[in-house]
Amino acid sequence: MKTFKRSKAIGFFDEDFRLAKLTKLGDPLVRLGKGIDFNLFRPYLEEKLQIKAKGKGGRPPFDYVLLFKILVLQRFYNLSDDQMEYQICDRLSFMRFLGLTLADDVPDSKTVWHYREKLKDMNMTEDLFSLFLEHLNQLGLAVQEGKIVDASFVEVPRQRNSREENKSIKAGKVPEGWEKQPCKLAQKDVDARWTKKNHVSYYGYKNHVKCETTHKFVTQYKVTHAAVNDSQVLELINEEDRGQVFYADSAYKTSPIEQKLISLDMPNKIIERAYRNTPLTEEQKKNNKEKSKVRARIEHIFGFVENSMNGSYIRTIGLERATAVIGLMNLTYNMFRKIQVVSAS
Repeated sequence: MKTFKRSKAIGFFDEDFRLAKLTKLGDPLVRLGKGIDFNLFRPYLEEKLQIKAKGKGGRPPFDYVLLFKILVLQRFYNLSDDQMEYQICDRLSFMRFLGLTLADDVPDSKTVWHYREKLKDMNMTEDLFSLFLEHLNQLGLAVQEGKIVDASFVEVPRQRNSREENKSIKAGKVPEGWEKQPCKLAQKDVDARWTKKNHVSYYGYKNHVKCETTHKFVTQYKVTHAAVNDSQVLELINEEDRGQVFYADSAYKTSPIEQKLISLDMPNKIIERAYRNTPLTEEQKKNNKEKSKVRARIEHIFGFVENSMNGSYIRTIGLERATAVIGLMNLTYNMFRKIQVVSAS
């Protein structure tokens, strides 16, 4: 049996050489670390999460910003909590981004889970999203000239329930017998829903997104179960959008939305749709083509999530957890979009 010898002894600077090679090969975390000042979030995180020690002894808590960076890292690579712990231990690029060395303790999967649960329980994810959006506004990057609205499915692990159980869940009830099985109930998502689009079935939630037309930053979002119609999320159109041009696909062409646009003096650029025995005129087709050039920009957001962030599939149970994780997903997208915009300017 042929054996291979080590080409050379391990040197003192070998780790630095390997990291330099990763940078040369285009490590995206280098751009994220340089392009985003995560200390922007420190005052808020420490104010909300600071826990006073009850006495001497015990291991000090992990830095709140470090844990927040782990959540951003987790969303970018779409990793489970267990995989997050493993990959931090295994990958030099992850350790460099987090400012950890081989000698440092790594937060385990339960610590990551508890931290995310704390953000969820204290409704902090939306505040963190708003804090970064305000940062973008201060830099003049989130231009308020026009808005686009659309939604994307976010799937979760599919439930294997009987027809009667699904019927009870749709009615907003807990299926009979589940209350007596707390372990089973904890693993059942009674908030997610099935729906179909273009003959394809989806199970989970919807990420309803509003973005600005210039740089495609997400400025607001709303999470619902997957069966909610796109046009029902009226709260995405509000006073902050007054006077701005509004773009959306034909699913949003409803009377309540059109009335709201009128009340906010927002020029209506919703795609026209044909009806039975009422085809689109040539003028309408021409106008739709012009509207679509702008409306399609929001598809770039969902494309980035699917292609660069390893998809929008999440491993959570319940609407509250899904809302927190999807909020982190939208925030992570905005961070990488800021890097792209600044580097292109």
